[in-house]
Parts: sequence; structure tokens; C-alpha cells
Amino acid sequence: MRKKWKRKILINNPVALDRVQIKEDLRDGNQVIVQFSHPDFYASILEEVDELCARLDENFGVRFYGHYSLSFDGRTLLRIPHVKMLHLNCLVQAHNTETLARLEHLHSLNLGIYELENSDILGIDSLHSLRDLTIISDKKILNLQYFKEFSHLEHLHVGGKVKNLDAIGDLEDLNYLALHSISKLPLHFINRLKKLKHLRILLGGREHIQEIEENDIDDLEICRTRGFHDLSNITKFRALTSLKIEDQARLREIGFDRGMEALEEITISNCKGLARLSGMERLPSLRKLRIFKTAIDFESFIQQRLPSPLSELEFMTSKSKADQEIQDSLLKLGFQKWSI
Repeated sequence: MRKKWKRKILINNPVALDRVQIKEDLRDGNQVIVQFSHPDFYASILEEVDELCARLDENFGVRFYGHYSLSFDGRTLLRIPHVKMLHLNCLVQAHNTETLARLEHLHSLNLGIYELENSDILGIDSLHSLRDLTIISDKKILNLQYFKEFSHLEHLHVGGKVKNLDAIGDLEDLNYLALHSISKLPLHFINRLKKLKHLRILLGGREHIQEIEENDIDDLEICRTRGFHDLSNITKFRALTSLKIEDQARLREIGFDRGMEALEEITISNCKGLARLSGMERLPSLRKLRIFKTAIDFESFIQQRLPSPLSELEFMTSKSKADQEIQDSLLKLGFQKWSI
């Protein structure tokens, strides 16, 4: 099923920490992140933050961002040696990043430094025990060859300029993969990820995903990928329960040419060239369908045989009068609006 994201509660540049509230937020199943935008805000409080890091689980974390006109000094991390979840993102520069090697309790790392100084940063031994990693490199080419050492990684969001992308295929326990702004590089390595359930392809450019063979992926999202026009292998995703296609101007057709027994939800949004959605009768478990800003003709679409479990259907063109008429028609046919 679709990945359930925990709510993030951000505590920005605090002067003091409300420990009772933090613990209550964590008990409610949220993530709590104390974040700092400039050294002036953390000069006197990081030891207290580290004390909480030592006592609380990996859903309590620390974030450094901003630092405009400054380079973040990685030696700051030596003051929070017990941190389990760390975000170093929305930073232009950082130096002394080798201090990441001293963080022995790190479970989750989000690294987004525009001018990343070390393209081999994934070679730092202490990172190899991570279970959750987000890393974006916009300027330097990030070397991914070290992924063969990340034997515990389950969640990966990687993007920007990279080399050795196929090393991701060595991540045997990977459950979630997001590829962000990675253009044209082949995706054959995905076929080696036997435990992968969630796949997101965001931005960048590619024409298709034909390299992906029969798989057990549960949740697929393709969003704002330049030039993408071919989804003819969609039925290779035999275990799919959720499909989301967004901002794909060149995609003309989505067809289900054989049964997809598990597919329950489809969202198609802002695909202005999409004129045909066919094979709906081959989706026996479909419950929710949302079609927004496409070239699909509603009158023709609604005449086809639709799956009997389909109860929530939303069809919008962005033209208010037409959308109201469509909504009235759907209500008369017994469909509900998509519930969030």
C-alpha cells in the first residue's frame, strides 16, 4: 500500500526546549526535528539537544539549514554525537563534513549541500549502517559506488549529478526508492531490488521505463519527468496497488492490456496530452480514480465498463462550468468524490 509518512513537527531556532511537549509529540507517532538556520541560534543549546538525542529514539532529529553567506562547519556535529536523525540540507556550502564519521548512532541522514565538497562522501564508514538516506548533489558528481557497503539501507532518495547509479542494485533490503532529477541513465538495476515496494521517478528526463521487468512494486509515482511518453509496460507492475502520474505533457495513452488484480488507486494529474485511458475493466480492485487536466473526453470515458468496486471518482478539466456538469453526472451515477 501507499507509504504512510509521519508528520514532521519542526522546532525552529529554539531558545529553550519543551521536553514534555516533545515527548508527547513523539508518543503521538510524529517526527520532531529541532532545526537551526545560523550558528547564533545553536551556540548555547546543542548540548541539551544532544542529551535528548541520547534519550529519545530515531524519530527525534536535528536539522541545519540556511546559513546564508556562511559555510556550515561540520565540526558542529561533534556537539551532538548521539544524534540518530540528521538533516544537513538547504545549505549552499559546508566544510569539515568528514566529522560525519564520528556519529556512531546515526540511523537517518538527509544531505542536500549545493556545493558538496566531497564527491566520495558515501565512503565514510559510519554511514554504512544507515537505514534511511536522502542525498542530493547539484554541483559535484556524487559517486554511488559505495552502496554495496550499505547493507541496512531500506529507504533511499537520491538525486542530481551522480555516477555508478547501478550500484543501487546492490541494496538488497531497499523498500523505498526515489530518483530525483536523474536523466536518461538506464534503470535495469531496479530489477535486482527484490524487496522494493515504493518507486518514485521525479523530475529529470527519460522517455520510458521499459527496462523495468516483472516486479512486486506496490506504489509507483512518475512526476514531471521531461519527455516521458511511454507507459506501455505498466502491467509488468503486477503487485501495484497505487499509481500516480503527474505533469507528463507528452504521455498520450495509458492502457491496461492485461489484468492488474491489486490496483486500488489511480491519480492522473496535469497530463494535458493524455487522450485515452483504456482497459479499466481489467482492474477488478480499483476503488479510487482521479483524473485532472487531461485530454480525455468525459462522455466517452464514462461509457466504458468500469470496475464494480470503483466508488470514488473525480474527473476535472479546470473549466468550472464543465466540471460542475461532470460532478453532477457522477453524483447521479452514484460516485463519491475522492476522500483524502
